[in-house]
Amino acid sequence: MSVVWITGARGFIGHHLAAKLASLGCMVYGIGHGSWSKPDASAWGVTGWVNGEIETANLELLRRSSGLPGIVYHLAGGSSVGSSIAAPLEDFGRTVAGGARLLDWIRSVSPQTHIVVISSAAVYGSGHEGPISEDAPRRPFSPYGHHKLMLEQLCRSYTEGYGLQCTILRLFSAYGPGLKKQLLWDLCSRLATGEATLKLEGTGIELRDWIEISDIVRLLEKLLKFSPEGLQVFNGGSGIGVSVEEVSRQVADAWGGRVTLSFSGVSRPGDPFSLIADTGRLSAIGFDWQMPLHKGITNYVAWFRKHF
Repeated sequence: MSVVWITGARGFIGHHLAAKLASLGCMVYGIGHGSWSKPDASAWGVTGWVNGEIETANLELLRRSSGLPGIVYHLAGGSSVGSSIAAPLEDFGRTVAGGARLLDWIRSVSPQTHIVVISSAAVYGSGHEGPISEDAPRRPFSPYGHHKLMLEQLCRSYTEGYGLQCTILRLFSAYGPGLKKQLLWDLCSRLATGEATLKLEGTGIELRDWIEISDIVRLLEKLLKFSPEGLQVFNGGSGIGVSVEEVSRQVADAWGGRVTLSFSGVSRPGDPFSLIADTGRLSAIGFDWQMPLHKGITNYVAWFRKHF
């Protein structure tokens, strides 16, 4: 039976991933911030949970409970551009310092462990047109993007210097039931108050590559049996660019009623016009995206209306 660790297992992606891996027979253990009662953790497939920073003492506590992990999914770290701008040092600590401590513990204690690191398309920054390959220039603008790139550079250092196995997954625009922030959450929250006219920031024509949580979990599950030699980097995107205006319209239509959309025409400094993944590397390992955007949005709106 495989022993799997998930850092940040209480987060949006983490608890969905834990439930899936547990259903496959994995023994799932997690570490991250926040108390999590044993019944609640067990309901998501998590056998053991450590509430705390990613540091040697807590990693050793987890090891004594589970034994050495075959794979670690490193999902912990900063989670948004906005929060990184508001508190850049905190974001650095969560993403860069926490990642460094994890990598060094694996180097010292469990060098055979495969580590899957969640990064972000924010490392690419602006100035890209069309699908972006994994080898494209990285020009992050926000502290969030810079810190994700620093984490990637640490992964390269530890794979090249110490022979660790590491896979980096640069996620694009993730969404799905359970995500309580970003565009879909903000739109539904406003629609729930009865707003019929929604004015949004930006131009509306910004293109994003939208990936739903069920597909993200399928991809992470596929990496469970992936054995990289050194460092491997994959884009976690579908290769399909859809405008912010179109996504907003689909949310409004799924909600029902007459809704007017408008945009300020002013983009946030450094906000890329286009972030769309080149999917060649994922296709080469046999992965395909299955959730259509319209269905994913309909599911999200239904989840929101049921719970809020």
